[in-house]
Amino acid sequence: MPATGPDLLLVAACALIDADHRVLLAQRPAGKPMAGLWEFPGGKVQPGETPEACVIRELAEELGLDVSAKCLAPLTFASHAYEQFHLLMPLYVCRVWHGIPAAREGQVLKWLRPQAMRGLPMPDADRPLVAFLQDYL
Repeated sequence: MPATGPDLLLVAACALIDADHRVLLAQRPAGKPMAGLWEFPGGKVQPGETPEACVIRELAEELGLDVSAKCLAPLTFASHAYEQFHLLMPLYVCRVWHGIPAAREGQVLKWLRPQAMRGLPMPDADRPLVAFLQDYL
């Protein structure tokens, strides 16, 4: 008999990497779950949506960026059991986009090298992804 557990939540995220090998992080605003924690931009994958389409949509909504699917490269993924759900999150990297990232949802943005991310408070699912970015960059 298969084991049952919390519902699976599919979320897609992106590590935007600038010319100085810094990665953009966003701080979750007050009033949202996990407020104050630093995360990679992204969001919930909607029914019928691919993770790539989700990243493109979320980067446009959250940051005002125009990103092409051909500029997204999968790097790794997170699989983490929270109390209410199990999160599965592919992490894409992107080095090419149109526009200047701007906080459109009340979040604070910060460009950091992966080494500088280690001390930041992050969601449990995001934290292990930092090591992959260190190796990548």
